[in-house]
Amino acid sequence: MTVVTNPTNTVYDAVFQPIKRTINDSESEASKVAAIHTLATVTFYGGASLDETQNTVEYYLEIIESDGHSIGAGDSEAVVTAALEEWGFLATQLEDMEDLSEPAMEAFVEQLDSSYPRVQIAAGENIALLYEKSYTELEEDEEAESDDDGAESDPEDERLPGAPKMVKRYTVYRREDQLKHKLSALATLSSHRLSKKDKKSLHTNFADILNSVENPTRGPRYQNAVSQETGKRYGNRMAVRIHRTGIMKIDQWWKLHRLQALRRILQGGFISHYEKNEVIFDSLPYVLATR
Repeated sequence: MTVVTNPTNTVYDAVFQPIKRTINDSESEASKVAAIHTLATVTFYGGASLDETQNTVEYYLEIIESDGHSIGAGDSEAVVTAALEEWGFLATQLEDMEDLSEPAMEAFVEQLDSSYPRVQIAAGENIALLYEKSYTELEEDEEAESDDDGAESDPEDERLPGAPKMVKRYTVYRREDQLKHKLSALATLSSHRLSKKDKKSLHTNFADILNSVENPTRGPRYQNAVSQETGKRYGNRMAVRIHRTGIMKIDQWWKLHRLQALRRILQGGFISHYEKNEVIFDSLPYVLATR
């Protein structure tokens, strides 16, 4: 709370080592989880360089790959979920994810087989983010090439007038057919061991994640259904109402990752901070006028 209210570029250097010691050495699972979240916050807001941010991302990946064993918390749902969530949050700051994608995808796809829905969903959201990041804007001196991988062109997408064309830069995962099959299975999973709430959450989230793997320029809660009034797809339907300011559309995965991270930090105070705290607003500076 201190660093997001009164940020300083010296906080990260002062505290990252003791926080990492807590993650590595504490015997309390709750302390490890809190420290994982705190390390991400001070990395994002406390003056860490991009290289230091990438080091923290790689540190979280080690925790994920080892199912928590690397920090003495083997098979801990809470620890692995925290590492997955904060990996996604910090990855929103990194522009070029090509070199990081292969090891990260291997770890996240493996976590899709977890017996814990929270772990599966957090891994899936990171997969969607990596696919989104594999597309960037077409540069002025570039010519658009036709996709040779069967990707669907989407002229009916709900895009802003004059929105830049997005171009695929690299392949995120080579066994994409297997990945889509796994995501589809999770989007339709029926199991007596799951609560009704967990089942609904898996279905909703993995339908979104699968949609974005198939069409990486689509963000969360994208509706393929076509409006009879406009003849266009409904598009992204996720939004956050900001009291008197307007409506913030969450139409990209990086926005969802940051929104979820800010809500973890600020909890019920998110809206107040968003309206009054410039640091928070700058983290997610997209508000549309009220309809």
